[in-house]
Amino acid sequence: MRRMNDPAWLDQQYNPRLSVTDFAAHLGKWAAASAHTRERAPCVLDLRYGDEAGQTLDLFPATAPAAPPGATAPVMVFLHGGYWRALDKSDLSFVAPSFTAEGALVVVPNYPLAPKASVEQITLSVARALEWTWRHAAEHGGDPSRIVVAGHSVGGHLAAMMLCCRWKQIADDLPAQLVQGALAISGLYDLEPLRHAPFVQDLGLTPALVKRLSPAFFPRPKGKLMALAGALESEEFRRQNQLIRDVWGPTAVPVCETIADADHFSILRELADPSARLHALARQLLGLR
Repeated sequence: MRRMNDPAWLDQQYNPRLSVTDFAAHLGKWAAASAHTRERAPCVLDLRYGDEAGQTLDLFPATAPAAPPGATAPVMVFLHGGYWRALDKSDLSFVAPSFTAEGALVVVPNYPLAPKASVEQITLSVARALEWTWRHAAEHGGDPSRIVVAGHSVGGHLAAMMLCCRWKQIADDLPAQLVQGALAISGLYDLEPLRHAPFVQDLGLTPALVKRLSPAFFPRPKGKLMALAGALESEEFRRQNQLIRDVWGPTAVPVCETIADADHFSILRELADPSARLHALARQLLGLR
C-alpha cells in the first residue's frame, strides 16, 4: 500500500542504499571494472559537449566490424544514475565492452549534478549530450540515424525524457526523432513521490516541476521504450516500472518486465552480460544480430 504521507516509508522505498545492504560492494565492483575497461579498451575520454562543469563524455568505438560490411555502427548512449546528485561516467565504463564487441559505438556522458544544477538543467544538459552525439557520431564510426539511449535509475528517467524530447526546440537542424528507442532500467517516471521523500529534499521539486519532469504525464512518444526493473527492488520501483506501460500503452512500451533475482544495483550485471535477457533487449534496440 502506498503511504505518501509517511516520510520514512518513502525513503525506504526510493533510496536503494537503505534497502540493498551491500550497495557499496556493487559500486566498488563497478568502479574497478570500469577502470579496467578504460585501461584495456579503445576509448576517447573527457570529450566536451558543453562549456559547463560536468558536460563531458567518454566514447567507446565499436571493436567489431559493422554488418553489412561498410556500414556504420549503431550508437548506445548510456546515462548513469545517482539521483541526479552522485556517480560519474567513470563508474559506468564497464557497460561498454560487451556492446562494442558486438559492433556498437557506446557513449557515456556526465552531466552537472544537483543541487548545484536543477533536475531541469540536468535534463537539458543530457539533451545537449545527445545533440553532440548526433553531430559527431560519424567521426567515430557511428550512425547518427541509429541512436538509442539507455539509463539506470534516474538515468532511466532521463532516457525516457530523451525519448520525449522536442529536438527542434534544441536546434532547428536536429531530426524530430533523434532517439530511435530507449531502455530504462529501474527508472522513475512520476516524480511526485520524490517531492515528499526526505532524502531528496535538496532537489527542490515543486508540483509544477513534477509535472514538467515526469514522463508519465507526457503524451506517448513515437519511439519505443523498454522498461525493466529488478524483482528484488522495492514495491515503488516495481510500480513505477509498470506505471509507464500503463500510461503509454504497449505500443510505446512493448517490453515491461522484472528481472528475476536482481535488485537495484545487481541488475546492471544483466546489461553487461551478453547471455542475459537485459543485454539481449539492448541489442534488439540497437539492431544488432
